[in-house]
Amino acid sequence: MAVDAKAGAQEALKSAQEQLVELSHRIHGTPELGYEEERAADWLCELLADTGFRVERGICDIPTAFTARFGSGPLHVSICAEYDALPAIGHACGHNIIAAMSAGAGIAAARAADEVGLTVTVVGTPAEEVGNVGGKILMLERGAFDDAHAAMMVHPAPFDGVTPPLIAAALFDVRYTGKESHASAFPELGINAADALTVAQTAIGLLRQHIRQTDRIHGIITHGGDAPNVVPAHTSAKYMVRAQTIEELTEVRQKLFRCFEAGALATGSKLEIIGGEKPYAQVIHEASIAELYRQNAERTGRTFPDLGQFNRVSASTDMGNVSLAIPSIHPMIGIDSLPAVNHQPEFTAHCVTPSADKAVWDGALAMAWTAIDMATTPAVRDRLLARGTGFRP
Repeated sequence: MAVDAKAGAQEALKSAQEQLVELSHRIHGTPELGYEEERAADWLCELLADTGFRVERGICDIPTAFTARFGSGPLHVSICAEYDALPAIGHACGHNIIAAMSAGAGIAAARAADEVGLTVTVVGTPAEEVGNVGGKILMLERGAFDDAHAAMMVHPAPFDGVTPPLIAAALFDVRYTGKESHASAFPELGINAADALTVAQTAIGLLRQHIRQTDRIHGIITHGGDAPNVVPAHTSAKYMVRAQTIEELTEVRQKLFRCFEAGALATGSKLEIIGGEKPYAQVIHEASIAELYRQNAERTGRTFPDLGQFNRVSASTDMGNVSLAIPSIHPMIGIDSLPAVNHQPEFTAHCVTPSADKAVWDGALAMAWTAIDMATTPAVRDRLLARGTGFRP
């Protein structure tokens, strides 16, 4: 039965292939930032509604979030779609590919849903990239995954990987408030908020000697002052801190915050830290689902070589929070972009190449076949059903 179901899924995907590639290119050409992805969300909802999905828009009080559901089988699999872009460099992480790939996986799996006992939901998840709170975190808290037994998505990268290391992360804003004064005539009357940020950045540089090799700290100054002859009274920065787990993240974040406190203490500025209280968790790849994905991706012609130096890659995603709540996978799919890598403008250009279009097909088919295998492999299906739904970390 699974073989016939997979053939049907492939046939359904083939029928939608042209629309999916066109959708990927359209989203790529109209990049939208997190929580502003109105056109991408509309296009996805329209495509899925036209192929028979029951679409609900604006779920979880997020205008650009949605669910599109098909089937009524006992095993419920959620396929996550991302579609937000990065500031200035657009779809340099390939979310246009993810959107089309996840929609395609849903369409393909829907063809076999009733036959194999599946409920398939494509979950539109905004704001994975640069929001202080990732869309999936809010959606998880507000019940979007409550009735799912498993979740998955596939992310573009320079190479393929089944269980890439995806670590915990927190994003937050830092603001210092001092006092203006004439920088030459009356400098003693000013409180220099830019100096506060300089002290903090110096302390962070020294802190890097005393954190784990797997920890990461990086950020940008978003406001450094207004005029060189005015003592800066207002400065701000946006920072990220990462660690292998939520527990390690909490530890290194406390050390980082003390660096910002040092800047305030040294200059007399007032410090405000905004955000970071809902961090991205590390991704826990569910082993049996990941193995099913590996087998199905290899059937499409994908290979998974030893990644060598790229085993140290330390990206983060709010899919980690979903993975702590329900069994999940988050493989990578290669688009032959090297030497360009994610978050480079050159990677943006690679996300509408023939290799990227092939990734839409391969990733969608591998995910659809994996969903079918989850429903037709008794050991996997029974374990997922026995665990039930609605878990929380």
